Amino acid sequence: MSVSPPPLIEARNIGRRYGDYVALKGVDLLVEQGETVAIVGPNGAGKTTLVNVLTGLLAPSEGTVRFRGSDIAGVGPVKLARLGMARTFQLVEVFPELTVAETISVGALSQLGRGRRMLASLGADREVRAKVEEVAAIFGLAPSLHRPARELPQGQKKLLDVASAFALSPAVILLDEPTSGVATADKHGVMATLTEAARRAGVQALILVEHDIDLVETYASRVVGLRGGAVLADKPVRDFFADAEATAALVGARTAKARH
Repeated sequence: MSVSPPPLIEARNIGRRYGDYVALKGVDLLVEQGETVAIVGPNGAGKTTLVNVLTGLLAPSEGTVRFRGSDIAGVGPVKLARLGMARTFQLVEVFPELTVAETISVGALSQLGRGRRMLASLGADREVRAKVEEVAAIFGLAPSLHRPARELPQGQKKLLDVASAFALSPAVILLDEPTSGVATADKHGVMATLTEAARRAGVQALILVEHDIDLVETYASRVVGLRGGAVLADKPVRDFFADAEATAALVGARTAKARH
């Protein structure tokens, strides 16, 4: 009798307090292979805190969070990345002088165990260089490898942010508002590139925090809605948008009315 593998991510009864303030309470979340799970909710709903718990940046005050069956509470994003879960780094904002190749190489160096040698490895290390070129090709960034990242159009900067995380070869990647600052006309192009890149790179699941509800409806397979630190809805995307009450509570009454 075969035993089913554990969920990629399993969070049970997650709570997180900051002093007397309760940011999360009783949150359950499962993420299975093949899913794109969107986390939505109004400002202050607890989305950022949940993301920080899921990626090991924060330990929960109560509850458990597991990745591939292993407890990852508070392990930190660096160790978690080595285990196979990555989140976007926004390195373009942190290191604007790096070239596209150097930005992608930060993730590649870590994934290949070259962290201490850092960017000195890029020119001489064929394995690192090959990984950088592979990821750049997936994201359509190959023509810009030697261009300073700060010179890229905003849409390509967002792609580069995600490419640096993809270079870690993760099983799961968390995209925190990957289209923020991108022109409305370009948002679907960015998301289409990201989802296709995930498929080509063998990423098993995506977690998406996104305020643009059109993108959520188009690209997510499931929606988890937070309000007041608790899960108000956890439904397949079609069922979520068919529920006018949940949609109004989580993404605004005007949006809900416009869609029905």
